Amino acid sequence: MKTDVEELSPTRVKLTIEVPFSELKPSLDKAYREVGKQVRIPGFRPGHVPPRVIDQRLGRGVVLEQAVNDAVPQLYGKALEDNDVRALGQPDLEITQLDDGQQLAFTAEVDIQPKFELPDIDGLPVTVDNATVTPDEVEEYIAGLRERFASLRGAERPAEVGDYVSIDLSASVDGKPVEDAQASGISYEVGSGSVLDGLDEALTGMSAGDAGTFTAELAGGEHAGEQAEVAVTVHSVKVKELPELDDEFAQSASEYDTLGEFRAGTRTRLESVKRMQQAAQARDRALEALLDRIDIPLPERLVASETERREQSLDEQLERAGVTRDAYLASRELTEADLSAEIAADARRYVKAGFVLDQIARTEELGIEQEELNAYLVEQAYRLGVPADRLAKEIVDRGQLGVAVTEVLRAKALDLLAERATVTDEAGNPVDVKAIAAEVKGEAEAGADAEAAADAEAGAGDGAEAGASVEAGASAEAVSEAGPADAGAEDTDAGGGDADGGAGEDEPAKAGAAKAAKPAKTAKAPRAARAAK
Repeated sequence: MKTDVEELSPTRVKLTIEVPFSELKPSLDKAYREVGKQVRIPGFRPGHVPPRVIDQRLGRGVVLEQAVNDAVPQLYGKALEDNDVRALGQPDLEITQLDDGQQLAFTAEVDIQPKFELPDIDGLPVTVDNATVTPDEVEEYIAGLRERFASLRGAERPAEVGDYVSIDLSASVDGKPVEDAQASGISYEVGSGSVLDGLDEALTGMSAGDAGTFTAELAGGEHAGEQAEVAVTVHSVKVKELPELDDEFAQSASEYDTLGEFRAGTRTRLESVKRMQQAAQARDRALEALLDRIDIPLPERLVASETERREQSLDEQLERAGVTRDAYLASRELTEADLSAEIAADARRYVKAGFVLDQIARTEELGIEQEELNAYLVEQAYRLGVPADRLAKEIVDRGQLGVAVTEVLRAKALDLLAERATVTDEAGNPVDVKAIAAEVKGEAEAGADAEAAADAEAGAGDGAEAGASVEAGASAEAVSEAGPADAGAEDTDAGGGDADGGAGEDEPAKAGAAKAAKPAKTAKAPRAARAAK
């Protein structure tokens, strides 16, 4: 086989591949067998029809077409491997010559990973927020807990801002009820402004049993943007009562026995969360600093595909939320052109970041262990709300294992980049990202051990999902041999995340950051929960 590689642009090549007809023999034999199984010719059993009879009855062209369709993908893959071409997405193929018994020739145009030099990643200067926790922050956290533990008590007086009311709402336009704007038994906090403009003003001063009307613009549905007359009926008025800030509250809201211990523990926990946030910032900002130092030509088709995916994802999210695109633009004070430019810029950054992280993974010869792939699958399953073993099977069945491997490798490359950077906080103190990662891992393992012990005590821990692995022929070691550049190279959406007009949830700059930012589970259950057992 002879291959000529022509560079059409820094990110696209054209392969001209010439194959002696003798190399098509395995595919020809296979095609004759397959055709022979499908035809019914008197005197011959299915699958035992001689090639000459197939040629006579059906014509050799049928067999040649099937043989070429079978051979070309394999020949194309071999040409990529022999010429060290890292292809992206599917190629544009064209058969240029097919001489029976002589030669097959075809061309393949395909996007490729751009070539670039990776600068030294050691010592990148990165600044992150301070991890200092102030007394006000401790009190704010505890105040939030008091809100969660608050109770509602009936009030024999008119509603005021901050009260909770049970109400019925009924909207009508031009005297006709609006079907999707009728609701009953709604619990609503007066003053929150979370339902309709004008509702808070109407409710203030109303008592249980009162009814009234007000005018408001409908935000969604068939009559979105129209003025409607809204009838509101109040069934009850309740006032929120906060628990006393004492040792009893500390015992019910935490694992501590006294309010003083609770405050000290809260400070420690908030400091831990801030350190995790520092590690996440270090990843984001180290990647940003590195991207600013590199100029990479990007495959426009890949960028266009990522941009389109983000646009579609945004539309789907808005539809699920019941928000129009115009309302979304207004809330962010953007024009349609502004939003399109923002999404396109984010898509370009995402594609560029992927190339850079892949290059780091190759340069540093990173690989993944089976347990790392399993942990990724379990985390994704938790995020999607599906069983981990089912997600693993679907990924394998759909041929998406390479994408998962690429994501894990990119996350490891991002961790390595942050660890190699020179990270300081705003006060100039050094921040040890590697130590924070070890701390997070230790807390997570301690939390997992405690949860497992609690499950065992309750007789409810079979652990089927927690230890889910890729059983359906998915070996992380086997897949990772191809390296990060090849794993998932056929999938232009490798590592796709949610597009919201900004950074995607799973994009490389944030891979691993979300996990680090989650507070670790405490090993000791709150006293109230322990007593309930």
